[in-house]
Amino acid sequence: MELTPVQRIVTFTVVVLVLAGLGAYLFLPKSNDGASAAGRPKPASSSSQPIQPTTTPATPPPVSRSPGTGSGGGPADIYSWLPFTQSGLTSAAKVTTTFASDYGTYSYRQTATSYLAPMKPLMTSALADVIGRAFATPGVAARRVKSQQTATGSATITSLRAFGPNSLTFVVSLDEHLTSTSGPSQQVISYAVTLTGSGDTWQVSDIEYAQDGNQ
Repeated sequence: MELTPVQRIVTFTVVVLVLAGLGAYLFLPKSNDGASAAGRPKPASSSSQPIQPTTTPATPPPVSRSPGTGSGGGPADIYSWLPFTQSGLTSAAKVTTTFASDYGTYSYRQTATSYLAPMKPLMTSALADVIGRAFATPGVAARRVKSQQTATGSATITSLRAFGPNSLTFVVSLDEHLTSTSGPSQQVISYAVTLTGSGDTWQVSDIEYAQDGNQ
């Protein structure tokens, strides 16, 4: 059926109003409900006047920090907790590895005096006496000469076992490469090496097998 001009105008007007209403529904802001708000982050408030809470907020739990962080969340200065400085620890470690390497390096041609020579500046006189007597023990020295034994030592620190205001004890792995009339061989021995001193000045005062002493 053909519409009259008046009917066309009325029909057009109705269509426009329906489209306008649909556009308003689809595009104008709507109030948030619980289901829709849960699916997206809450936007930051841009109001200049903050909303005052109606109830007293709960006290937030304390922030837990690991021992390796400072109050600002950055790395902590662990040396502020210890009785020595980083420089002092580095110096003690150097003395330890040098001493242990020399301790594991010897030749059947050496006397006790020549064997002790490189270690003397690094250890106490009391320890030098003990090591010298052990090296020169007749039975030990005779076996060393008979087998023409030589050794080259290389030391590595594996841990810091103990420390105090004037002492440090390192666990050291001593790798010895030996030659003798029986041919070449290798052995790795773990020692506990104790140093006494302070600052950057340290001397070795004791050496024991790691499983036996300096616990």
